[in-house]
Amino acid sequence: MMKFLKYFGWTLLVFIFVICAAFWKNDFPLEELKSKYTSPSSSFTKVMQMNVHYRDEGIKIDSIPLVLLHGTGASLHTWEHCVSALKNSFRIITLDLPAYGLTGQNPERIYSQEFYVEFINEFLKSIQVDQCIIGGNSLGGAIAWNYAHQYPEKVKKLILIDAAGYPMVSESKPIAFTLAQIPVLKHMLNYLTPKFLAKKSVTNVYEDPTKVTDTLVNRYYELFLREGNRQAFVDRMNFSKYPDYFEKIRAIQTPTLILWGENDKLIPVANAYKFQNDLANDTLVILKKTGHVPMEEAPEQTVEVIRNFLK
Repeated sequence: MMKFLKYFGWTLLVFIFVICAAFWKNDFPLEELKSKYTSPSSSFTKVMQMNVHYRDEGIKIDSIPLVLLHGTGASLHTWEHCVSALKNSFRIITLDLPAYGLTGQNPERIYSQEFYVEFINEFLKSIQVDQCIIGGNSLGGAIAWNYAHQYPEKVKKLILIDAAGYPMVSESKPIAFTLAQIPVLKHMLNYLTPKFLAKKSVTNVYEDPTKVTDTLVNRYYELFLREGNRQAFVDRMNFSKYPDYFEKIRAIQTPTLILWGENDKLIPVANAYKFQNDLANDTLVILKKTGHVPMEEAPEQTVEVIRNFLK
């Protein structure tokens, strides 16, 4: 028995060593990421102790810009195709939310909806935007409707794309989401982060896996490895609740577009109908053969729907 335990112990140590050697990843230097993932449109502004990466594109004299917020694990790059198609007609502001992209972690390690709403308010003040059309995907959608509830006088229109908020029964979740909520394992994400984990997580939110390119996966993966982002991801996944969602959503009077991928496995299309039922002034569009991120997977159709709504 002692021999067996000794053999098992050594085998386990060797296995752990091999796993660490294979999947241990250091953070990517911020300056290296900036050189790769900023553009001539990129700017940075100091908000709540964070150096926030954002882009302000299109018709600059437009006093009521379209502000677009990304979802969990993403960055402002998720909107690039849509911005490219819309910027000749609108002023569009995109940004890396705290915990993600080049903005990185909140020093306070707080990622509640209350925090994000106040962050957006302070961010828009910092770039002198008094009123906007605000939209978001997933987490970004939840922040958008919470912002519209908190500051209705500042929101002319609201766009919800596969938005979070209601309780949901996911058909399938990105594996990183699951790992980030498991005790012990969640701490390993800070050090052991194989690229296949990123690919599987991105593929999970697409309906058509052939659209998940190496370039797309590399971007998600490398920005995830920005200093502080892995811990921020874990922290954020433990701030998933949306208190008083029912009362808040029902109180929103802002004209709202609800846009949803028919085959969203993370936030099912049933939740689109919940928003439609509870919002007072809405338009619902369901995109066929599309998953959780229509602005990435079906940008042409997404742009067409947004254009029609903003007319």
